[in-house]
Amino acid sequence: MNPDGDLYESLRLELRRGSLTLGVLARLRTERYGYTLRQALAADGLEMEESTLYPLLRRLETQGLLVSEWREEDKRKKRFYRLSPAGEAMLERLLAEWRSISASLEKITQP
Repeated sequence: MNPDGDLYESLRLELRRGSLTLGVLARLRTERYGYTLRQALAADGLEMEESTLYPLLRRLETQGLLVSEWREEDKRKKRFYRLSPAGEAMLERLLAEWRSISASLEKITQP
């Protein structure tokens, strides 16, 4: 077992967690179902396992940030998600915070 590798992986996952939430909220400005959401995120370089995505979607919906509905498409029932009005407002607030943190880190990490 590599202690440095384990620490890196732990810190990497911690760093990704909030970024994934922000990515999901941003992508759900346009209605999508889970599979197409995963594809869109992966196309932008933000890959996510189903075992991460679906619990995140349920949590965000419980928090009132997403709304969903079941619909039939291609003879299959699919659950479509989109931002709620509260989700839109929260996304804007989180993006402002993320931009501020990112700008600060850019300054801090310059040689």
